[in-house]
Amino acid sequence: MSLKTMLTATVLGLASVQATDAQPAAADFIGKQTPAFQSDRMTPEALWAMGRIGGFTPSPDGKEAVYSVSYYSVKQNKSHSVLYTLNLLDGTSRQLTTSLKSEGGAVYVNGGKHIVFLSAESGSNQLWMMNPDGTGRRQISFADNDVADFLFSPDEKQVLLVMEVPQHHSIEAKEADLPLATGMVINDLMYKHWDTYVTSVPHPFVATFDGQTVKVQKDLLEGEPYECPMMPFGGVEQLAWSPDSKQVAYTCRKKVGKAYAISTDSDIFLYDLATGQMRNLCKPAGYVAPEVEADRSLQHQAVNRTATDCNMGYDQNPQFSPDGRYVAWSSMERDGYESDRTRLCVLDLQTGEKRYVTEQFESGVNEFCWAADSKQLYFTGVWHGKTQIYRTDLKGQHKPLTDDVADYSLLGLSADGKTLYAKRHSMAQADEVYRLQVGKKQTAVEQLTHENQYFYDKLTFGKVEERWVKTVDGKDMLCWVVYPPHFDPAKKYPALLFCEGGPQSPVSQFWSYRWNFQIMAANDYIIIAPNRRGLPGFGMEWLEEISGDYSGLCMQDYLSAIDDLAKESYVDRERLGAVGASFGGYSVYWLAGNHNKRFKAFIAHDGIYNTQQQYVETEELWFPNWDMGSAPWKRAADGQVQKVFATSPHLYVDRWDTPILCIHGQRDFRIEYTQAESAFTAARMRGLDAQLLLFPDENHWVLKPQNGILWQRTFFRWLDKYLK
Repeated sequence: MSLKTMLTATVLGLASVQATDAQPAAADFIGKQTPAFQSDRMTPEALWAMGRIGGFTPSPDGKEAVYSVSYYSVKQNKSHSVLYTLNLLDGTSRQLTTSLKSEGGAVYVNGGKHIVFLSAESGSNQLWMMNPDGTGRRQISFADNDVADFLFSPDEKQVLLVMEVPQHHSIEAKEADLPLATGMVINDLMYKHWDTYVTSVPHPFVATFDGQTVKVQKDLLEGEPYECPMMPFGGVEQLAWSPDSKQVAYTCRKKVGKAYAISTDSDIFLYDLATGQMRNLCKPAGYVAPEVEADRSLQHQAVNRTATDCNMGYDQNPQFSPDGRYVAWSSMERDGYESDRTRLCVLDLQTGEKRYVTEQFESGVNEFCWAADSKQLYFTGVWHGKTQIYRTDLKGQHKPLTDDVADYSLLGLSADGKTLYAKRHSMAQADEVYRLQVGKKQTAVEQLTHENQYFYDKLTFGKVEERWVKTVDGKDMLCWVVYPPHFDPAKKYPALLFCEGGPQSPVSQFWSYRWNFQIMAANDYIIIAPNRRGLPGFGMEWLEEISGDYSGLCMQDYLSAIDDLAKESYVDRERLGAVGASFGGYSVYWLAGNHNKRFKAFIAHDGIYNTQQQYVETEELWFPNWDMGSAPWKRAADGQVQKVFATSPHLYVDRWDTPILCIHGQRDFRIEYTQAESAFTAARMRGLDAQLLLFPDENHWVLKPQNGILWQRTFFRWLDKYLK
């Protein structure tokens, strides 16, 4: 019996399962849990029991693929990733790994004769190799440090290993004779990032591979204090091998301290392995950045007014064309603007010409990959609340290949270049892998994995409906409405306004394992999720109307959405709630003082309560500089502070009149937990019913299973108390 079968049975309490001799450790790790549901309604336990598909790599002959799935044990409060192979001819899957340690990142080597993957079975995260049937497992790398990620060269004679190296630019190294001291001596900004104190950074190391063993050779950034891949979310996609295996393109923001904290200017560098020479593909030789005022937005400063194209914003994720002539990467135009539209930049290595081949696509590019002919590229991007797959040529002529109420993310191309692989999810389905055959007139889409089909067969999901709402200035705004299972229009239901974060992240057809619309609907709430001002997929004007104006039209958009839904006979206007995280949490705090008694309950997760305090608390200072305009001590010619500070949610507390639940992770360094504590204290001092849910060990998200279920239970107890 496979681990997946055992997990499904034990989590749902539907069978008594005996671990096989081959799988006692894995079965033990998962542990038996209480039944996840007693009816056809989604529960937190069922949501956490679902498998989560990770990487997917087809074999060179195109007959099978290896992929990973992560499972979560609520009892053990841990996740566990295992590897499967999928027969691409008949659709059958086979479990490969049964180790107690998580394993993933699998790829085929030696012409498909072996699979290399990451495992910590030896106590350190290293590369292991096995036969395609899972036999013959053995460790092949023995690096001094954990290997976080890896990338084989096309000729498979070399491999890049991502490993941490010490870095003490901002935080001084510990005193040698005080090893137990916990104090940190800090000298510069960016001493913390996302959820970590920065005492090390990732570097790419070149290693040799003789078909059997990996041996580390050199650090590509030896002696440099910079990070590659870039933290906190960068992975091996920020590195690329040339087709001849002689060069490496890598992503790096070569800045530290305050310079790093205020800038998003990362570049693509080309490293020649034979000579050790490196050149910047984004900037001309000898480029020197102009001086900037660190405490105000870079938007109108000289750094963003260069006469030549110097790729001043985020540039990352390089890929060589199959013929080696071009390098493509994702590129933002402006420094300091982390939500700028991402364009697809193509550099001709022969002529030095740069082209932006998605200029006609009025939204940003997510993932991309080259077509086999080196003349076209595939990419994904969001438009009108749906992330689809597109194809563009080098002249910028693009066309959609999918048109689906779903979100796609590219996994890559088959070895023969004839098949695209992608993951697809929607508000009614978690990620599954799909195969796309691209024809001249249409694209054939076929689902390959059915990881969570058992849940879909047993649970009833609510209908998802597209709804266009008029805004206060007469524009049309797309909203998604999700109805409860077994919806009865003759009844009256409580309704929730979902406030999106980002602040410029799309409300597309996303599937979340916490902010999950189906579990909200399963608790008999109608949800409306507006693509308010500031979200991508509706053109640049709509996207950029939020910068510097947090409390403006985007807040009116929220109210337009809930007012429009509340007109329906099946919505109880006396039982409305507003919920959101990050900028959505800011939105809830702001609405709490400006909602004119519309709402009866609020929930804010990791939100900004005091914008003035947020400016000096956050670590990525490019973010408040661009979105808020400047530091709060900088005043305009008329002596006024920026609007974002003048209309901060904490200045409206005297109007708060509605119960509020404040949630925050104490490892969230982007929006500090003091924001939630301040809001909670203010609400209690105002005499309001309020609750504070703090997670000492969580960051901007809630990642541990038991914390996740506590989050869900607390969320619905609060809503039910005031809306039912």
